Amino acid sequence: MAKEKVTPAVASDLANLFDALSDQTRILIISALLDGEVGVGDLVERLGLTKSAISHQLRGLRDKRLIRTRKQGRNVFVCLDDDHVIELFKRGLDHVLHG
Repeated sequence: MAKEKVTPAVASDLANLFDALSDQTRILIISALLDGEVGVGDLVERLGLTKSAISHQLRGLRDKRLIRTRKQGRNVFVCLDDDHVIELFKRGLDHVLHG
């Protein structure tokens, strides 16, 4: 991999990305999305949090381009934005579990 120059703007974007991953609820949401798209109602049920709390965290993840949402009727479905998010999450998890 070619060494990329980290400019102040890139450093800021990277810090914002890691900031988005610095919350336990957001980590649990990302973990729940690793296998694919999930409805917001299912996330509420799985995580045992209020719809308001889940929606608040989803907004932050969407603003950082970690997730995408789509609406079907009255239901909202959420998925990870791309494979980079999955890889980043799995690498971090491997690091933590390693030891």
